[in-house]
Amino acid sequence: MPAAIPAVPRSEIAPAPEAAIASAREAARTAPTLEALRALLENFDGCALKNTATRLVFADGNPQARIMFVGEAPGRDEDIEGLPFVGRSGKLLDRMIAAIGLDRSSAYIANVIPWRPPGNRTPTPQETQICLPFIQRQIELVNPDVLVTLGNPSTQTLLSTREGIMRTRGQMVRLRHRHAHDPRHRHVPSGLSAALAVLQADVVAGSARDREGAGAGSSSS
Repeated sequence: MPAAIPAVPRSEIAPAPEAAIASAREAARTAPTLEALRALLENFDGCALKNTATRLVFADGNPQARIMFVGEAPGRDEDIEGLPFVGRSGKLLDRMIAAIGLDRSSAYIANVIPWRPPGNRTPTPQETQICLPFIQRQIELVNPDVLVTLGNPSTQTLLSTREGIMRTRGQMVRLRHRHAHDPRHRHVPSGLSAALAVLQADVVAGSARDREGAGAGSSSS
């Protein structure tokens, strides 16, 4: 008689991609605060990355900040500490925002993907689409005046473009707030444009160096 096949715990069975994306959209839409959104992500089982990551990497910095930075995904150091951009490229980011008179108490930092992909590999399109509603809702709740995307993946995902970072770097794009009664535009205050363009390029370069030493795909080390 063949041996019985052990049952797989429900928490390890990933839903179909379409169902997971629909579930993420519905869950994210209901979050009234950042704290509620974080709790939803902690309990969300629709993305398989959660099963291989050490912990959720939600955000760092000041949620009341006027400027928000969004990278691709956590790396090894971020997975350990539970905070975005704390590895080598994170230290570079800290130096660059200091050059424009900011620090983590006056900026807000997050990633499109809140769990580290195994081996720092590039998140799949499916994983990105599942996580996208959560970062979109996070941006809505922070409601920054300036949104800076760090690297190709976050730029292409959040701006719905296929253009690479070198073609989009330095361009200012107006993003409408989802709420019809508050059609706020994102903009770069006078004097920050050039500095942010340089920052974006340097952080991307730092991320590339990190990937050479720790595997491809993450926005941090």
